[in-house]
Amino acid sequence: MKKPELLLPGGSLEKCEYAIRYGADAVYFGTVDFSLRALRKGELITDENMKTCVDLVHSLGAKAYLTLNIYSFNEDIEKLVSKIDIIKDANPDGILISDVGVLATVKKYLPDIDLHISTQANTLNSEAVKFWRDFGAKRVVLARELSIPEIAQIKNDVPDMELEVFVHGSQCVSFSGRCLLSDYMTNGERKANKGGCAQPCRWSYKLLEETRPNEYFEIEQNDRGTHILSPKDLALINYIPQLIDAGVDSLKIEGRTKSLYYVAAAAKTYRHAIDEYFETGSQSEKFNLEQLAKIGNRGYTTGFYVAKPDSSGYSYDISKGLAGADFLCMFIGEENGMIKVLTKNKFYKGDEIEIITPDEIFTTKALKIIDYETKEEVDFSNTNYTSLIQFERVPENKKYALVRTVGIKNERCS
Repeated sequence: MKKPELLLPGGSLEKCEYAIRYGADAVYFGTVDFSLRALRKGELITDENMKTCVDLVHSLGAKAYLTLNIYSFNEDIEKLVSKIDIIKDANPDGILISDVGVLATVKKYLPDIDLHISTQANTLNSEAVKFWRDFGAKRVVLARELSIPEIAQIKNDVPDMELEVFVHGSQCVSFSGRCLLSDYMTNGERKANKGGCAQPCRWSYKLLEETRPNEYFEIEQNDRGTHILSPKDLALINYIPQLIDAGVDSLKIEGRTKSLYYVAAAAKTYRHAIDEYFETGSQSEKFNLEQLAKIGNRGYTTGFYVAKPDSSGYSYDISKGLAGADFLCMFIGEENGMIKVLTKNKFYKGDEIEIITPDEIFTTKALKIIDYETKEEVDFSNTNYTSLIQFERVPENKKYALVRTVGIKNERCS
């Protein structure tokens, strides 16, 4: 039985590295103008540093996949042709594509790079998989609307094609992400299929009866309306054995716009679940879900994979994901026998905290905090400040350590 690839989002160079350090076998990343996620923070991946990103990923023993999965107009194809030499020089291991024009262009100019068909292509059946195979694709990212038995049937019908499946992360209310709601609600300024989705499915809505133009009715009785279009997040962490038995080659996590902490913690949790199953034949289901509760989510569902979804698969009360644990800080160095950290959320001396690394999870305390700028001892490390911390216990691998609160502080996430 072959261990599936664990594929994580790499929205920046830093996220790519942390994803791999925390267990990813491969990362996928977008570039300006051709990705379905327009990023705004961190060391973004551009034409100028694309090769640097791929080289970094390869140096860590992982694979790098470039997403060119927008739906393209003629001007987009022309722009792509002008960037072919940049992509060729970067030499990613595969390119994710949804538009047949982009596919034909890449196949023409970059015949040696593997072609992966994006979930945006809505591949739902064996004949479609055969079509993409015959067109030169190596892998298909199946639509999220399939059940695990249906995936198994496709693998049985087309065993020579690699199948990739989303197992975790945000879901669109639309069919495999092909949505025009953002385009419409922003007058064409935020096109979902061009990387600028405004996420109107997460907005709060009320009901208006056309003969009563000034009377708004609550769809659900609360003071904020209801998020009737906002699905809960996908989590198939406890269905990895079934996905493996179905023949899935790559388990994919959504989240190129999510935080570094999200990417690292999600990678660590799924890596643990995969390895545990191959080593013991079982899974720590409660532990797995507790770990996922500590990262941002809108509540979890299994989508279409296990049973037909019903109303319980929607997040009616919130639009933005909540995390059961706060990301407190990340280790960025050592000085004078203390750990140098960049603080993400304020915490106090003496607080019980949890440190995670690629190899460990344990609780400890901050015994001493020194403000890095003033060099004075303080009672807390403030948000966005750099501090020197003396911890009660430090991990063996300090370089990639992250710190969060203990337990699940928000039961909504569990």
